Amino acid sequence: MENRRVVITGLGTINPLGHNVEEYFAALEAGVSGVDFIRNFDCTTNKTKFAAEVKNYNPEDYFERKEVRKLDAFTQYALISAEEAIRDARLEESELDKNRVGVIWGAGIGGINAIYEEISAFNKSESGVPRFSPFLILKMLPNMAAGHISLKYGYKGPGFSTVSACSSSTHSIVSAVDQIRLGRADVMVTGGSEGAVSLVGIGSFNSMMALSTRNDDPKTASRPYDKDRDGFVMGEGGGAIVIEELNHALARGAKIYAEIVGCGVSSDAYHVTAPEPEGEGAKCCMQMALEDAGIAPEQIDYINTHGTSTPLGDLAELKGIQKCFGDHAFNLNISSTKSMTGHLLGAAGAVEVLATVLAITKGVIPPTINIQELDPAIDERFNLTRDVAQHREVTYALSNTFGFGGQNSTVILKKY
Repeated sequence: MENRRVVITGLGTINPLGHNVEEYFAALEAGVSGVDFIRNFDCTTNKTKFAAEVKNYNPEDYFERKEVRKLDAFTQYALISAEEAIRDARLEESELDKNRVGVIWGAGIGGINAIYEEISAFNKSESGVPRFSPFLILKMLPNMAAGHISLKYGYKGPGFSTVSACSSSTHSIVSAVDQIRLGRADVMVTGGSEGAVSLVGIGSFNSMMALSTRNDDPKTASRPYDKDRDGFVMGEGGGAIVIEELNHALARGAKIYAEIVGCGVSSDAYHVTAPEPEGEGAKCCMQMALEDAGIAPEQIDYINTHGTSTPLGDLAELKGIQKCFGDHAFNLNISSTKSMTGHLLGAAGAVEVLATVLAITKGVIPPTINIQELDPAIDERFNLTRDVAQHREVTYALSNTFGFGGQNSTVILKKY
């Protein structure tokens, strides 16, 4: 069976670099860090006192006050980013069979804040009576972001959530592509969101020794490939894309950003948090995506890496790239936009696919910032797009996302 072609027709985001796609890419191109000291809660006792928060965010700018009480931050970010993407794709202006429009959304953690706040309130209660908000379960369930998007717009096609830690939103995109390729839908709203920058979120990752503790210089703390990197920087926000079958998009005169031509998923089967050190899982995932796209490794121009700024992860991914691409690994551009956004956990893949789409459409490779001294274990021949954006025509680009549990996902995009 010949797969139906899938194109991207809408983009949306809210993240540490901006409240929309235009602000986001302008900051990426300029090499701006979205990391700063935490402002939304008292983190005095935390080992890490900084994160990449969504700046100047007031939920009542987007939702009525009664709605805010019912929606965890990750669902708010989902609705905001999805609205921009749907508006950008002009879906509401088009005559759609809403039974053929679906929503698949990724969240790695879901409503961790809602759980924490409710349990904290109960522990402070003197009555001992277990009284909890009737909205608690609905705020914490990871699938509720997808549910609220479909409810708001009346989309009745395939709908569910993917949960694979940091790979969640890329897995959601892969799953959404499958629905269109297999003829189960014509249009899908997909992506991911996360809102885990909180006392318990930061504290839990601190306990795992996963976060940077560079409290003296937060803006340079997310430093993929640097010899002194000491962990990732947590971020928050959401990213959304509208994808649809090519002929469906052409029939309604949709603007087409790029085509999704390849998808790959794999598992390390190695460790719950550490990547397979030789990059075998990453290599397998990328090779699968190349085979799915039907292209040679030499055709890839740019890779947006997972690049979290962890000592083990950065090296493993680069090893996987070198094994997959051979000497061409040194001809293509590589960058980690997490150096600017921080790590958005379950939303990471979605906001990075957005960056990859815009690299194709604008011919601009966003940089990797904060590499002050390259890790000596990294081959200097890699073009890591250090410090400054590079202008280059991009025909094929690849985006990697890897999650705890060894769950890997890759998508390949093509200039339309």
